[in-house]
This record gives sequence, C-alpha cells and structure tokens, in this order.
Amino acid sequence: MDIKKLQTLVVDALEDVKGQDIAVFETSHLTSLFDRIAIVSGTSNRQTKALAASVRDKVKDAGGQIIGMEGEETGEWVLVDLGDMIVHIMQAPIRAYYRLEEIWGDTPVKLGAAKRAPKKAAGDEPKKVSGHLAASKANVEAAPVIEKKTPAKKATAATAAKKAPAKKATASKAVGKTVKVAPTKTEAAAVKALKALPEKKVRAPRAAKPAADAAPAKTVIKRIKKVEA
Repeated sequence: MDIKKLQTLVVDALEDVKGQDIAVFETSHLTSLFDRIAIVSGTSNRQTKALAASVRDKVKDAGGQIIGMEGEETGEWVLVDLGDMIVHIMQAPIRAYYRLEEIWGDTPVKLGAAKRAPKKAAGDEPKKVSGHLAASKANVEAAPVIEKKTPAKKATAATAAKKAPAKKATASKAVGKTVKVAPTKTEAAAVKALKALPEKKVRAPRAAKPAADAAPAKTVIKRIKKVEA
C-alpha cells in the first residue's frame, strides 16, 4: 500500500474516535525499519483501546497489513505496527513523560485533507432557549467602574513665594548681644563679706606746708581810733 494512502487511513481512523493532538513524522532518514510514525493522545484506557481498534479495522478493510499490536491490556500506551508506519496511542501523562516527538519529530508531515475537522454529533448542537424566560438569559457581567482620581495640585513657584519664609536670626542682631553669667559661690561670698565691714571715716586732707623759699605772708593791723568823750 502507498505510504500516503496508509497515512490518510490512519489519520481518518484516529479522528473517527476523536483522538487528540494527532502528529505524523517522516522517519525514512532516521531508520530503515519504517517510513512514518504517528502519535496521538487518548483521555482514558477505553479510548486508547478504541483508537487502536479503529486503526486496525480501517487499515485491514482497505487491504493493508497489520504486523502486530502491543499494550492493549493496560491501555496506557498502545502500539500498532503497520509495517511502513508505526502508530503510538498514548495517554497524555505517558506522552509527556517519554516525549517521542523529541526523538522522531524533526520532520513533521502536513496532514492536509486527511486531517479534517471533527464531525459534530447530533447531540452537540446547542439547544434553543426561549427568550422570555428570565432564568434562561445569559448573565451580563457588570463592567467595573474605574474612578478617576483628581491629581494632587503641585506647589508652584508662585504659591511657594506667597508663603512667608521662616524668620532667621541675622548676623547683625547677634552682634553686641550681652549674656548674663551667674556669679560663682566664691564671688558671691566675697561681695557679702565686703558689705558686712564697717564704713571707714574719711580724714580731711592736710593743708600743704609752705615752702621755705616762699615769701612770708603780710599781716595788716588796723588801728582803731578812740572816740573822745
């Protein structure tokens, strides 16, 4: 069977059972055992087994050869050997742990028409809901109200100038300022002792002695006339 036809059959079979994250890689340049490898994820053991059975049946009905199948007992990792193509059906944790894409996934293959959109089941269509029932109407989320905060007024140079500056002591006022210093205990005791002393009498100054060379003072004698009786 042509490899492209086999690839298309495998992808269709996986999509029929809603396989997740289907990826196909070319491996002819890495090994001579097979030309393609397909990896798909299943959500449970039951789905992985169903995916493997779908691939087996579809390839078999088209006249393809099934070499073998492994892992159907546990369902965690089911391998389907189709000769020229190997299909790995794995649960998501097993796929994330072994990372087969890092080993074989350097040359991905575009699925094209084989990878079509999954078919919608009859029960998947949304039910029509009457509009007059209040309970059936979708809840409209209230939009959050954002309050705009008025920016604080910045102090300008004009407003700063209006403010009275703090009074500072100038150098001219500081000059000549007297500072009273309290007297010590010794000074206070001395002042008190002086005040307690009796006052001394002040002697009159002595008359200056005449000098030897000085001329003698003249004495004037006035005669008194006798009045005749």
